[in-house]
Amino acid sequence: MNIDSHAHIIVPDITRRAAPHEEWRPDVVWENNRQFVEFGGKRLSSAVREFVSIEAILAEQDKAGVDKIVLSPWSSLFRYDADLEASVRANRLQNDAIARLAAEYPARVAALGTVPLQNSAAAVAELKRAVTELGLRGVEIGTNVNGVYLGDPQFRPFWAAAEELGALVEIHPVSGLGGPTNREYYLWNAFANPAETALTAAHMILSGLLEEHPRLKICLLHGGGHLPYQIGRLDRAYEVRPEARQKISAPPSTYLKKFYFDTVTHSGPALLYLINLVGADRVLLGSDYPFDMGYERPAELVENLPGLGPADKAAILGGNARRLLDLK
Repeated sequence: MNIDSHAHIIVPDITRRAAPHEEWRPDVVWENNRQFVEFGGKRLSSAVREFVSIEAILAEQDKAGVDKIVLSPWSSLFRYDADLEASVRANRLQNDAIARLAAEYPARVAALGTVPLQNSAAAVAELKRAVTELGLRGVEIGTNVNGVYLGDPQFRPFWAAAEELGALVEIHPVSGLGGPTNREYYLWNAFANPAETALTAAHMILSGLLEEHPRLKICLLHGGGHLPYQIGRLDRAYEVRPEARQKISAPPSTYLKKFYFDTVTHSGPALLYLINLVGADRVLLGSDYPFDMGYERPAELVENLPGLGPADKAAILGGNARRLLDLK
């Protein structure tokens, strides 16, 4: 079974069509066989496949050779910059809607929710509701919350709750690094997004988070960003600089295998390096559906990797996700 662990949806309940008077909501339209998302004063064209209708999304998955998808919200709808009441409302709305989809299509859909991470108490409350009441398998969060990265002490209550609940936390890049340069050459996505993931994961390691909470289930999307390919540099910093070993008792590479990673690397050699580095049991199939920087047929990269045995391929294609998320 091929399980795509990295796929996004804009649930119909949060679109502009559901509440036309609320201008913050995204409007999703098709024109001349192209999909556009009008959001935040911009018209975005990077979502090249169906983003809203679950029936159309599942039809796309059939064409992609995917048996089951783990749906998560679009990262632009985390609403970390909104006031808390509005953020909580948006998070609850999305979580309720995505949970209904998982309940309606249990053979095809599992789901992750979202939390108002700018306030730890509210984030913990919504995480518990999402997992224990709605049956979601965990949540997706951003790499930073209004410029604060995920190893910061303010997020410790959230991480403690995620560990206690056994919830999967997928980390998706949001804007942070790069500044004005990101506006050139599509660098905000081609480079800055994976750099964001590397920065927040390094911050989490060096802050001692993974040592304090060893049972966390965290997936770094986009193959962990740049982190796996620079882990030796972090180890070197640990060896020579006291600042890098303030909060941890072992080299940073020790903690790398505590993360999970998806396969969205856009390179067979890079993916094979990642698998050899962390083990096939820590890698999950992903597509980044429905975006242009994702995969139309995500399993093909795994299936075509040289030297990877059938058992490891089966684990990456679906076995690891089934175990990690307790999927039937």
